[in-house]
Amino acid sequence: MKAMVLRVRGASLALEERPTPSPSFGELLVQIEACAVCRTDLHVVDGDLTEGPVPITPGHEIVGRIETLGQGVADRRLGERVGVPWLGGVRGACGYCASGRENLCDDPTFTGYTRDGGFATHALVRSDFAFPLAGYDDPVAAAPLMCAGLIGWRSLRVAGDARRIGLFGFGAAAHILAQVCVWQHRDVYAFTRSGDNAAQDLALSVGAKWAGASEDSCPQELDAAIIFAPVGALVPLALKTARKGGRVVCGGIHMTDLPRFPYRLLWGERAVLSVANLTRQDAAEFLAIAPMAGVRTVTKRYPLDHANQALDDLRAGRVHGAAVLVP
Repeated sequence: MKAMVLRVRGASLALEERPTPSPSFGELLVQIEACAVCRTDLHVVDGDLTEGPVPITPGHEIVGRIETLGQGVADRRLGERVGVPWLGGVRGACGYCASGRENLCDDPTFTGYTRDGGFATHALVRSDFAFPLAGYDDPVAAAPLMCAGLIGWRSLRVAGDARRIGLFGFGAAAHILAQVCVWQHRDVYAFTRSGDNAAQDLALSVGAKWAGASEDSCPQELDAAIIFAPVGALVPLALKTARKGGRVVCGGIHMTDLPRFPYRLLWGERAVLSVANLTRQDAAEFLAIAPMAGVRTVTKRYPLDHANQALDDLRAGRVHGAAVLVP
């Protein structure tokens, strides 16, 4: 098998030839068809997230077909297409898992961070954290759903029943979530970097009512805002858009420090919340809803050995939609 491997944080990935592994009890060996590139991969490669080991193969938006079944796996079949997300496993015994909040597990495994991920031709994954993708016929189109789609869906659930919703950072997650919001008859307002006309055009093309820079005045008071960009300075800007009782949801795993801001922005029972990881129930809900909502992902393909270019393009804001590696 081939894999793009991070050996030193902050360095480029290296293409390596490795023996194809065999699955252990409860695992699957998946032959990868596509793996989307997430901003969290940037945080792993650039050293913003440092708890995982190196060397490591990044990538956690995997779509592929089952090549080998490990012992104890009875509910899967060879050749079945599955999707693999960021949350790669939980211990299942902590209080969070027992209360249905496995996304907060005290002893989790993360795909592409604490175990090798999808920037490769093959990956070992836990069978119980691989989602069936029957009906998803295009692996490249499906790959961004495995994180951008799932974390967007969880963020929307945390945002509640907001009718008017702002999306800050209009990339992979926002362009998927906007389509779900429009299908649910919510009004979407998109906020981008100043001058990013391509992202604003993308937002309008998927049904946003308005698109502008994050510093611009929103034409409507919003019931909720979701921040996907890893920029702490967006929190007070989002609070400025929120009505009394509104929510600001931070959807990323990493964000720069929040600046000081006046209490009046928070007052009025506004709330700032974060979203952590996902649950398998989130995945089941979203993967059922996405086809009904007619979600169409905008993707840019890269060969596996161009993973560094994909990361550079994402880092520089040259990707509108989602970058996807294809082995």
